[in-house]
Amino acid sequence: MARERRKILIGRVTSDKMDKTIVVQVERLKQHPRYGKVLRFHNKYKVHDEKNSAKMGDTVKIIESQPISKEKRWALVEVLG
Repeated sequence: MARERRKILIGRVTSDKMDKTIVVQVERLKQHPRYGKVLRFHNKYKVHDEKNSAKMGDTVKIIESQPISKEKRWALVEVLG
């Protein structure tokens, strides 16, 4: 049986105050089912950053991982800019 691919998201760092943890906000555009207006939705994820390399305002790529703590289920792949 083939292993399922893990989800990859791109978002912006909104907080880097914790040790080895960053908060990443991922924004999505979704069209309203009836009226057709395009709406913005955002989710915040706590992300494991082993080297504390990402700073506030950076755009980062994150990947789904096994649970690291109570709320951390994502890991940093790379800092894009």
